[in-house]
Amino acid sequence: MTAPLLRALIVDDELPACALMREYLGAEPGIEIVGECANGFEAVKAIGELQPDLVFLDVQMPKLDGFEVLDLLDDRPAVVFCTAYDEFAIRAFEVHAVDYLLKPFGRERLREALTRVRERLAASEAGSAPAAPSASELATSARAPGQHLERVLLRDGSQVHVVPVDKLDYLEAQDDYVEVHSEGRSWLKHQTLADLEAALDPSRFVRVHRSFVVNVERIARIELAAKDNRVAILRDGRELPVSRAGYARLKELL
Repeated sequence: MTAPLLRALIVDDELPACALMREYLGAEPGIEIVGECANGFEAVKAIGELQPDLVFLDVQMPKLDGFEVLDLLDDRPAVVFCTAYDEFAIRAFEVHAVDYLLKPFGRERLREALTRVRERLAASEAGSAPAAPSASELATSARAPGQHLERVLLRDGSQVHVVPVDKLDYLEAQDDYVEVHSEGRSWLKHQTLADLEAALDPSRFVRVHRSFVVNVERIARIELAAKDNRVAILRDGRELPVSRAGYARLKELL
């Protein structure tokens, strides 16, 4: 029985690595290479447009690494991470990658990965594959233990914005999304406020209200609005509600 055709995308910033993967995959039956990308930005765009079944994704890339690419995808294909560093293997499985290829790898190891991909896709069609990880799980997997988030990745249509955390003003809960406010602009990120808050440095970002997390450096002053109700006045004049629990957290830092 002929195996179903797999449409594969290669993502690697090293031309020799791309060429070797193209050579190996070209010799494998049932594989169609639909594209090649040299960086993470190209990968996000190509995955959205080409809808590949499988992505061979380099971990270490400039601008966006492999984990950040996945963080920006709404619908993720099967992923095989490619890395020269074994430490990333554990993280790869934490984000439910089908497999990882430790560079340099040979044809037989690639065939093993393709077998796992076909098994995972068959399980997915049967409804028995594991659920895809959340954005917070992806972000956590991409950081060393104890390391806090250094930048937030945001999609605006076909554009990708990379916002350093020190440019964040505040975060606002919007159901299953977070509205990220930075320097007069705002974007929606498909992630819960609690998940994004957990990734940030608690000495710099404080939950002042159930719906708001603020960068403490942006606070100009705290004012009493009514009995037991306070507001945080930001440097740009915006006002955010502060709960009693939020005020207690702020007092520990300010």
